[in-house]
Amino acid sequence: MSEERRQKSRRTFSYYMRVLDDASGKLIGHLSDIGTGGFKLDSKYAVPLDVDLHLRIDQTGEISKKSFVAFSARARWCKPDREDPTMFNVGFQLIEVSAEDYDIFVKMFNTYGKQAAGQDDVDTLDYLFQ
Repeated sequence: MSEERRQKSRRTFSYYMRVLDDASGKLIGHLSDIGTGGFKLDSKYAVPLDVDLHLRIDQTGEISKKSFVAFSARARWCKPDREDPTMFNVGFQLIEVSAEDYDIFVKMFNTYGKQAAGQDDVDTLDYLFQ
């Protein structure tokens, strides 16, 4: 197991949140799984691997007074969705995020993340490194 596969909590995401390219505003995908070190998106697009992307999640004001969270993330894997082959599942690793935005990310995890049945609260982020 590589050093990057640290023990971190992760949960399925119960809230429909869009992840956008920060510069263009283009929709990259929707959160489907969130962890304190990364996340999984459902996307209409195959996302290039190992490229740092500058992303944004717009906020509704329920978690923070800020209107968005900005961060850099890197796609570690991308594969067609098992149920809908027109969609892709993409595992991202957080690369760079301000302390303030990371705190908001953790609040999103705690507020909207649902622990899967039978899953321990602490789980490896293997889905990032498939």
